Amino acid sequence: MKIIRKFALLLKNEQIQMMPEIHIEDYNYPLPDERIAKYPLDQRDSSKLLKYKDGKIEDYNFRSLPDLLEEGSLMVFNDTKVVPARLHFQRSTGAHIEIFCLEPVLPEEYVSMFAVTERCRWKCIVGNVKRWKSDTLYLYNPDGNASVAEMDLRADLIERQGETSVVEFSWDNGAPFSRVLEICGSVPIPPYLNRETEAVDLERYQTLYARFRGSVAAPTAGLHFTEKVLEALRAKNIDTETVCLHVGAGTFLPVKSSLVSEHSMHREPFVVTLDFLEKLLARKGKLVAVGTTSVRTLESLYYIGVKCIEKGVPADVDQWEPYEREYSYTVEESIGAIVEYLRSNSLKELQLGTRIIIVPGYSFKLVDVLVTNFHQPQSTLLLLISAFVKGDWKNIYDHALANGFRFLSYGDSSVLFRL
Repeated sequence: MKIIRKFALLLKNEQIQMMPEIHIEDYNYPLPDERIAKYPLDQRDSSKLLKYKDGKIEDYNFRSLPDLLEEGSLMVFNDTKVVPARLHFQRSTGAHIEIFCLEPVLPEEYVSMFAVTERCRWKCIVGNVKRWKSDTLYLYNPDGNASVAEMDLRADLIERQGETSVVEFSWDNGAPFSRVLEICGSVPIPPYLNRETEAVDLERYQTLYARFRGSVAAPTAGLHFTEKVLEALRAKNIDTETVCLHVGAGTFLPVKSSLVSEHSMHREPFVVTLDFLEKLLARKGKLVAVGTTSVRTLESLYYIGVKCIEKGVPADVDQWEPYEREYSYTVEESIGAIVEYLRSNSLKELQLGTRIIIVPGYSFKLVDVLVTNFHQPQSTLLLLISAFVKGDWKNIYDHALANGFRFLSYGDSSVLFRL
């Protein structure tokens, strides 16, 4: 068995080496701090919008988006909801420890986790973890907030796992953990904003259509949408649907290795409904993804369908799976196989995870148009953009920098048409 595993690992490494060598340094660009949008604009849809189509770049206002899309298109949003996952504790010595909840451990399922009372365990990033021995931490409550005091939230370090730790939380008043976070936690705004969470972030670092708790980072492409824009989309006969991928903190992690093939992607759980898959299968128009999280979900569906065809059951998508061989199945065959699996097992939705990485050379299967913000230098998200526009990302970003566009989470938007 060990020999088989070793052979499989060697084969996988060989398959990855078959890809062109991608150096992350080639996806760098100068981003002055003053070009990073530290706060949202007063109106969500007043941001600028860059249109890229057939190699040409034009500037618009975000409210013009419906006019730029084809009638009959299907637009897909990620309706995940950001949870206030940042918690500040204090040791008996007075040392402060920040705990950033990443994903549930016990219970493992998000809905069960947010409903649980008394205690639960999460995989977390812990600041100053070396200063935390075996003592129980108590929530830092310098203002003596009565609601916080009533929770009496405590944290115990269960296990260290490299850069992350398993932490057990316990509390007293019988509230569900969702309520505990609402009272005791703060919204985990991106570290590159270089500021503390403020009142404005409670509303604006959340999309209007957010429904299902689980993300520790917002799907920021959706922050621009207002009811007025959504109404204009419907008026143009552009159908709107949702998927749910919970965004992990890995979205903020830089690519530390020079070769992208050495970078390890984090798993992100997602849910798609049978109704959505049936609509996806029947669509005639363009498929428009709002944000890179929607892209990763939609593109992952193709490879899940392949598993249904070849193995009879769906399963998570591995990081390098799209690059390991040629895939001859059509999108209709692949999505159809998932639909058939769900129907035959009387299931209304598909719940899986993906580690897919989309880099230059990737062959897009589903997404035709992408609405997205401007991303960090040397990030996996910038690699995805480059793959989508066949390497023309530099022209797009040079134009945005030269024409006053605001960058990153609270920044301006773009609509990119795949070449």
